[in-house]
Amino acid sequence: MNDLITVDYSNQQPTVSGRELHKFLEVTERYSNWFRRMLQYGFTENVDFVGCKVFNTLAKQELQDHAITIPMAKEISMIQRNEKGKQARQYFIKVEEAWNTPEMVMARGLEVARNLLVTSQERVKVLESKIEEDAPKVLFAESVSASNDCILVRDMAKLLKQNGYDTGEKRLFETLREDGFLIKKEGDDYNSPTQRAMNMELFVIKESVITLPDRDPKIRKTPKITGKGQVYFLNKYAPNRGNE
Repeated sequence: MNDLITVDYSNQQPTVSGRELHKFLEVTERYSNWFRRMLQYGFTENVDFVGCKVFNTLAKQELQDHAITIPMAKEISMIQRNEKGKQARQYFIKVEEAWNTPEMVMARGLEVARNLLVTSQERVKVLESKIEEDAPKVLFAESVSASNDCILVRDMAKLLKQNGYDTGEKRLFETLREDGFLIKKEGDDYNSPTQRAMNMELFVIKESVITLPDRDPKIRKTPKITGKGQVYFLNKYAPNRGNE
């Protein structure tokens, strides 16, 4: 079948250029006015046609064009009621027949299946890459979370600094108080974990007895960060560690 008008098969259904059809039909009316008039026959945007741009080398500028479905192109050709319109209509009927042959239907089905397979393979590669990238972080988090070793706030500050969060023991204490993990009210419980932090299992309290001459023994409460807390604070304050 000779191509009277170029058919674009790259979309879900074949389309033709509105400007090329306009030229083939030898319409003397300006394209924009002609196409606007054709729309009065009940065609719907994004169903029967979509707008697009073409570059006119002679005018050296972009012009408005439309990708028209074959049924719309066939109906427009019939509306012209001239020999060119008849030729175009017969041509589009043959295009439709070829597009709907069992061979073409099967070929389109295979193409869709291939595209789905490629898309699935690409997603798998992305996931595998992400898993590989996150593996050290996951191993670290799992090992720390499972650890029974609790550390002091100053050691947590060192760990955070090693992972890109600029802090020190004093500043980290201030941050933990401001963020509601340590009690900031002056008194016996100052710098002790808040109930919220204890419920989250971020801290344990180590108690030690201090004995001074001529004084009653005093109990010192020292907050220590659990393995779960270490992972939590690393994710909270240094979430982008290892991504530099």
